[in-house]
Amino acid sequence: MKTTASFLRVFGVALIGFLFLNWIGTTDETSSFIEQPWLWGIYGFIIFVHIAGEICVGALQRILYQTLSPEAKKRYDEKAALKKANQFTWFKETYKAALGSKAVEEEFEIILDHNYDGIRELDNKLPPWWVYGFYGTILFAVVYLVRFEVLNDYNQIEEYEIAVADAKIEVEKWKKTAKNLVDASTVTLLTESGDLKAGKTIFTTNCAVCHKADGGGGIGSNLADEHWILGGGIKNIFNTISEGGRSGKGMIAWKNELKPLERAQVASYVLSFQGTTPAEPKDAEGELWVDPE
Repeated sequence: MKTTASFLRVFGVALIGFLFLNWIGTTDETSSFIEQPWLWGIYGFIIFVHIAGEICVGALQRILYQTLSPEAKKRYDEKAALKKANQFTWFKETYKAALGSKAVEEEFEIILDHNYDGIRELDNKLPPWWVYGFYGTILFAVVYLVRFEVLNDYNQIEEYEIAVADAKIEVEKWKKTAKNLVDASTVTLLTESGDLKAGKTIFTTNCAVCHKADGGGGIGSNLADEHWILGGGIKNIFNTISEGGRSGKGMIAWKNELKPLERAQVASYVLSFQGTTPAEPKDAEGELWVDPE
């Protein structure tokens, strides 16, 4: 029982600590305790200290117990046994009352006159939890009837439509942070150094052979000027990388070779050539591109 009590105390501290740290660790709608590594350290330290305390207290109690005289040990054991017997008394009594049954020695009070070959019938009452649960269903039915049939509140179809609309909003919000789910309509310019570094690696491996390492162009077009054959801007460049260039003479489609995030990274890196001066720039091709306001 002491072990159970210790476990419950540790569990209680762990739960309270988790909820508290999760609360203070939440800084906006998307962050949470899971995303705050430093709080994991605090949380783990709290649990470690509490468990260590329980172990030390238990060890100290065992040491002190061994120093007691036989008479003192006997009195201590008797008190411990009495405490154990009376533990959870309220819970036991409440549970017994919830059953609505009587003890075997009191069953004579509720025996009916019915006798079936020596088998007697008891007039047991329904358990209180069942009775009050049944009353609760009646109350719920009345409230439901008034709300939805008399006052004409929303119906299941309207509730479904609201849920779907909310889900779509959440999906769109999630897509903005899920870089690997972007497409030509949702892609945005990536400016973080990690993304641009990854884009440079992809460009050097796959694209520099045609466009040159400085983007000046060779077999492929010049990426440093403001003229674009299939349109400029992050969305058009992402789409060109994904679907390929002009039929028969443009570059291949990379959508089966590169993940959406990788295509967004290399498209963002390509735009970093804008305004630079390549060593041997190829003549401009296509139309002058002006980003729409």
